[in-house]
Amino acid sequence: MDRELISKKDLLELTGISYGQLYRWKRKQLIPEEWFVRKSTFTGQETFFPKELILARIDKIVNLKEDLSLDELAGKLSPLQYETAVAHHELVERNIVSRLVVERFSTRGQLEGSESYTFEQLLTLFAVDRLLQDGELGLEEAGVLAETLREHLPKFEGKPCELLFARKMGVSTFALASAPSDVYYDAGVKLVVRLSMTEIAEQLRGKLG
Repeated sequence: MDRELISKKDLLELTGISYGQLYRWKRKQLIPEEWFVRKSTFTGQETFFPKELILARIDKIVNLKEDLSLDELAGKLSPLQYETAVAHHELVERNIVSRLVVERFSTRGQLEGSESYTFEQLLTLFAVDRLLQDGELGLEEAGVLAETLREHLPKFEGKPCELLFARKMGVSTFALASAPSDVYYDAGVKLVVRLSMTEIAEQLRGKLG
């Protein structure tokens, strides 16, 4: 799951913001720390960002900062939180989540249409759908992932975290870890996916408009 990156220099030139603004927004947690990616280049260490996500976030900050304080913006842009409620029938109609995932991994109350989906519930289904469509996991593994997210994602209380999906001798395991963090496995473990839940949340926000 490669993503297109943009260098800090190109980002500042493209958006017209200053170095000071960028790092002030970082300190205020308007831009997740995990989006600041340090990479080695022929000139030394440089900072890069996931291009699509950082451009969308800066556009949102610029458009909202005249009406909201930076602290208010930080609450509004909290990584894994978003004020929304989506009815069951809207998920497929609006192409937010595939019909297979909605029918197989929604809770009974949601399937019966007795409640709307919160952003956290949508994020679970959206992450499962993303990995299924990318061919990273099978349906049985998807069920385990859905349960893992439902049980442990609320414990992060909206803070950045990463999803780790690994296999050893054909046995799958899932974990959620605070981001950024260093994780080490023994030699027999294959890390299949390391996914930023913040990035998944940003993609979901885009779908919700």
